[in-house]
This record gives sequence, structure tokens and C-alpha cells, in this order.
Amino acid sequence: MAQGADVVVVGLGAMGSQVARALAQRGRRVVGLDRFAPPHRLGSSHGRSRIIREAYFEEPAYVPLVQRAYELWAALEAEAGRPLLRLTGGLMAGPPEGALVRGARRSAEVHGLPCEDLSAAEIARRFPAFAPEPGMVGVLEPRAGILFPEAGIEAALTGAAGAGAELRVDEEVRAWRAEGAGVEVRTARGSWTAGRLVIAAGAWLPRLAPDLPLTVERQVLHWFEPLRDHATFAPEACPISLWEVDGGTIFYAFPDLGDGVKAAIHHGGETTDVERVRRDVTAEDEAGVRALVQRLLPAAAGPRRESSVCLYTNTPDRHFLIDHHPEHERVLIVSPCSGHGFKFAPVIGEVVADLVTTGASRFDLKPFSLARIRPG
Repeated sequence: MAQGADVVVVGLGAMGSQVARALAQRGRRVVGLDRFAPPHRLGSSHGRSRIIREAYFEEPAYVPLVQRAYELWAALEAEAGRPLLRLTGGLMAGPPEGALVRGARRSAEVHGLPCEDLSAAEIARRFPAFAPEPGMVGVLEPRAGILFPEAGIEAALTGAAGAGAELRVDEEVRAWRAEGAGVEVRTARGSWTAGRLVIAAGAWLPRLAPDLPLTVERQVLHWFEPLRDHATFAPEACPISLWEVDGGTIFYAFPDLGDGVKAAIHHGGETTDVERVRRDVTAEDEAGVRALVQRLLPAAAGPRRESSVCLYTNTPDRHFLIDHHPEHERVLIVSPCSGHGFKFAPVIGEVVADLVTTGASRFDLKPFSLARIRPG
């Protein structure tokens, strides 16, 4: 027999956990379903750290969203009674006319954000861990820092359950259908009916909504043991950093939080499927990242301590997707984030709760509409 709810949320990772919490706090009967038991290491929201930054190089339209996200992360941190965010500052470095520096400056100018312009010499003097190349410049922003993804998901799920959401983990969604005034979701254990369905399944979304133009990309994260100058990589001395090199490659690195310097290349991984992704890490996976660590953070290029495979769920233009299903108004597709979405999780939860309860959001969601990537 089907069981009833106001809203079924499929996927309880970064986005789904926050959606379930926000809806439950508004008094909605929420059922959250996940194939696994988040937080886990099989999707997109693991690896112990994620970057949060305000001078958003991708597009100034993200800035109001991330500013609200800072407020909501602080509120969730207070509710959870545990650290979820650490500010370190953030450096965006590369050629003056590259997408990274130019985009960060544009967002800072449009929104009046406090940022500093630095030359390569100034970067090296201020941050001895870094070795910028000749001709590079930097944009330094004070509010960037590190989010702790597993702790954030745990806090959101605890908040959702505390507000009355029913969270069912290790329960795979097999199918869903929408007709008339509601939706039905079938799982390995039974079925649920609801007035609305939110699909926030990350890399599993292409299987649940195969008609959408989404791809899954394999990404590999690495942690390196510094060779020397360990103090220069401490979060008190070393900001998070993004670097544009070689005509458009974006490389990023974290300070050492006790487990090594984490580094990776943003995009450029192989297209894959969530059920067939290569989970092993090869010497080839390490080589490209190690070469960039040696160039830009040379004292960090010691032995590799650890690696982890992560998944990006990409739209064709690498911007978010937050919109109704093209054929079903009662179904919301939430944030295939193209590898840069975790920082927005609480504000996306709030946005979706607004859409479900009032039909509108105070934020401009046109940049995240389905129509832009699926004309007609």
C-alpha cells in the first residue's frame, strides 16, 4: 500500500538534505529517500573539504545566492553545535585576462566586494607556500574558506529529522510517475504518494530523468604531504587557492588541515556512468595534479597520502539546473551543479522550499532554467 506525504525528496546528499530540512521546518510532511546512507563516498559530497568563495568568477548572478548561503551555513552551524565552515581567505590567480581573474574581478565590482589585486611578486611575498608564474596576477578575497561537507550533510539531516522529516536510507528509488494532482515514487521497499516530488539525486539523476541533457564526470582528489615549510600551509597562513594555467585549466588547492595539502583539477575528467565509474586511482590520475602542485605549490609536492574519486553532474553550460521537469509541473529537478555547487546547498534548500510552498523565489532563477539548455 502506498504511503502518503506532502513532498518526497529523492537524494539526501548536499542538496536533498537541505531541501528536506527546509521543507520540514515549514511544516510540510517530508519523506526523504536515498539509495545509500549519506554522507557517503560514492557521489559528489565527500572528501572532507569544499571551497566557499564570494567573488564568484563563473557569473556575478551567483553572488547574492552565496551571500545568503553564508548566513544559512552560520545558522546551521549554530544549530548543530559543531564547526561547518572555516574562513581562510581565497586567492584566484592566473593571467590578467583569463576567465578566473577577470570573472572574480567582475563579480567583486558588480557587488562591491572587498578584494585585493596582487602581482605575482606580492602573492609570493604574502604567501610563501605559493610560487606564481611570471605574468600571473591574483585577486584575494577575505571571505573565502572551507566547508566540511560530511559534517554539513549530517547537520542538515539531523535538522530535517528534528523538524519531522522521515528519512529513509538504503532505499533505492526504482521509478516515479506524475499524473493528475500528485506523484508516485516506487522504491525497493514499497511506494509513496505525494503532492510534489523533488529529485536531488546528483550523479544518479541521469538515470531518474534520462531525457535531460546531463553528463557525469569522474574527478580525482589528492592529498599530498608537504616536503618542507609545513607552517606555510597551515590555514592561518595559506588561503584556499584557484589557479588558471595553460590556456584555461583550473587547478585548486586547500591548506593543510592535518591530512595534507588537498589538490585537484577542476573539470577535464572522463565522462562516465554512476554505476560504472572507475573507483581505483592510477598513477596517471596523480601525474597531472602532481605536476601542477610542483609548479605552483612546490613545497607541497611530497608523497601522496590519499586519493578519492568524486563525481560531477554537468549541464552543457556548467551552470546549475533548478527547474520543474519539462513534462511534470509537480516535479522539481534540483541542481546538477557541474562541480561547484556544494557551497550553495542551504540556499538551494531554501529556494526549493519557497518554490514548493509559495511557487516563487526571491532569487532570479532564470540562469538555472531548463529552457536555456533544452530549447523548445
